[in-house]
Amino acid sequence: MEMRLATTADRFAVVETVVTAFAEDPAFTAFFGGGDDFVELCTRFARYLFDRRVHRDSAWVGHDGGVVALWDRPDAPNSVSGDHAGIPLDIGADAQARLDAYDAAVHRALPAEPHWYLGILATHPDRRGGGLGRRLAGLGLVAARSDGVPAFLETTNPDNVRVYESSGWRVHAELPDVLDMTVWVMRHDGS
Repeated sequence: MEMRLATTADRFAVVETVVTAFAEDPAFTAFFGGGDDFVELCTRFARYLFDRRVHRDSAWVGHDGGVVALWDRPDAPNSVSGDHAGIPLDIGADAQARLDAYDAAVHRALPAEPHWYLGILATHPDRRGGGLGRRLAGLGLVAARSDGVPAFLETTNPDNVRVYESSGWRVHAELPDVLDMTVWVMRHDGS
């Protein structure tokens, strides 16, 4: 699999992969509901997440955007609230309020120390099962190790906890009842 830094030309494929991969994700469903506007809101959110990272050398793709890892570097704001670098997030007040509540809960569990943060790891359903996401996420782990800092991520899917643990991640914090979900914040120290 060719793994490389994403460019703006990858935007469409990345957004399509994120929207498709997270169609039944507990967090995305909590943010955007299960209604008719789910795909539109999720698409706007995925564009925002990609646009924030593509110029910071922290967005990687494989299989022409079929596998995506969107990281925040230690020097970048990793909150999804507000407007970052002039990039607005337009998802409506209700979805924004849910996203802000989730974001606040997760970020209270993160350390103040510098770290890399894996905001999105998505594999298009047509590409799942071959360890591609794990390999692509490894590029951010290499960068974190090179910077001498840990890496963090969060998941709301209990099955993902076991998958991440098999790659050296460990549960840093378990947050019950965040938008009626449990959120696992996980840490990787690079070894």
